[in-house]
Order: sequence, then structure tokens, then C-alpha cells
Amino acid sequence: MNYSADINGITVNATYSNATVNEVFIPLLKHLAQLHHEKQRRILVMLAAPPATGKSTLVSFLEHLARSVIPEKRLQAVGMDGFHLRQSYLLSHTVEVDGKSVPMASIKGAPITFDPDALTRKISEVTEGNSCRWPHYDRQLHDPVDDAITIDADIVLIEGNYLLLDADGWRDLSRYADYTISLTADEEMLRRRLIRRKMKTGMSREDAERFVESSDMRNVRLCLYKTMKADLELSV
Repeated sequence: MNYSADINGITVNATYSNATVNEVFIPLLKHLAQLHHEKQRRILVMLAAPPATGKSTLVSFLEHLARSVIPEKRLQAVGMDGFHLRQSYLLSHTVEVDGKSVPMASIKGAPITFDPDALTRKISEVTEGNSCRWPHYDRQLHDPVDDAITIDADIVLIEGNYLLLDADGWRDLSRYADYTISLTADEEMLRRRLIRRKMKTGMSREDAERFVESSDMRNVRLCLYKTMKADLELSV
């Protein structure tokens, strides 16, 4: 099944096999609808995955598919990128990496560049079931935009790299979830995707490879090897 969507201002075209749609995605959506029916309250789902796995596209597709598969329920997908620390903070603060002090902005995307406490508070608010607001990350501003999204759905699907991270400040997030999903992928495939992504921004291959190895791949390995078990585990 072909799917096209605007993801963070970029048109993304994806293809999901009929087998995956019929044997994985449709049963998943029906299961979430059943959970909502049984619990008679908002259902919170967390999907955790490394960078470059296509998680933002996938949750957008699930939101789209839900309209026809479970039309009696409303599923809404949002991301955790709106909980990045502000760029001004990242530029003015440093962190030690491999024994060297570097600007936090140079490792933007690492767990330390997010605000897990704010994320926890907002997730707790979402689970209360009332209409509430959620931040959005603006890639042109390079900053979060507070209260940009209204959450009012029956089923809320949050995607992010570190929602199931087994580390202090993160590992307790999953206790708010009614259902968890994790995506894994081959490390080398993700490296190639990340390099291509950087080259599309104008970087030379050499610079893209250097950046990806020094920054992005650290985050990839964290997600691959320090993610807690999920209710549903999928491979890309």
C-alpha cells in the first residue's frame, strides 16, 4: 500500500506491504479500539524507534488507516520532538563527550538535549482524558512551539526515540502507556539512511559520514540496545 504524507515539512512517500497492513497494522488498530472499549477511557500508546526507521511516517500512516479500520474511534499521532530543549540553551551550554567539552547543540537529538520531566508531566496530562495541548517541533525555527497541537482523541499514539529508553529519567515513562511498540532495524541500514538524509541538506558525503558517526549513531545504538521490551516488537 502506497502512502504519501507531509512529515515535518517534507513530502515522504512510503510503501507498506499488503501482508504487513493486513497481518500487523489492522489487527493492531482493532486491538487498540478494543482496549478503548474495555477501559472506557483514552488509550495511550507509545512507539519507540531509532532515528531513520520511519517512525513519524508510520504513525501518520496508522492515523490515516485508523479512519477506515476503526471509524468509531479517533486515533491521533504526535511526536516527542517538541520536548527538545530550546536552541538558545543548547548553544550556551556544554556537555562532555569522549573527554571533551562540546556545545550541547552539537549533539542535538541525544537524550540529554530533551526535557524528560516536561514530557512526563504532559503525558500524565494526556492520560487524564481531557482535551489538552501538545508542543510541536519546528524544523525551520529549530525550536519547539508550545501548545501547537490540541489532543482530543480516543487513542493517542506518541512516537519518539527514547520513550522506552532504559535510563534514569526515561524508564518510568512507559508506566503511563496502555500499549507499547518498538521498532528495530539493521544498524548499517540506519547509518546509510542517516548519511543520505544529511547529504540532502547540502552536506558533502565526507562531512555527512563524520557527523553521523559522531552524533546520530550514538543515538541509534542507544535506541537499539537500551530500549525496554514492548508489547509489540517490529523490525523494519
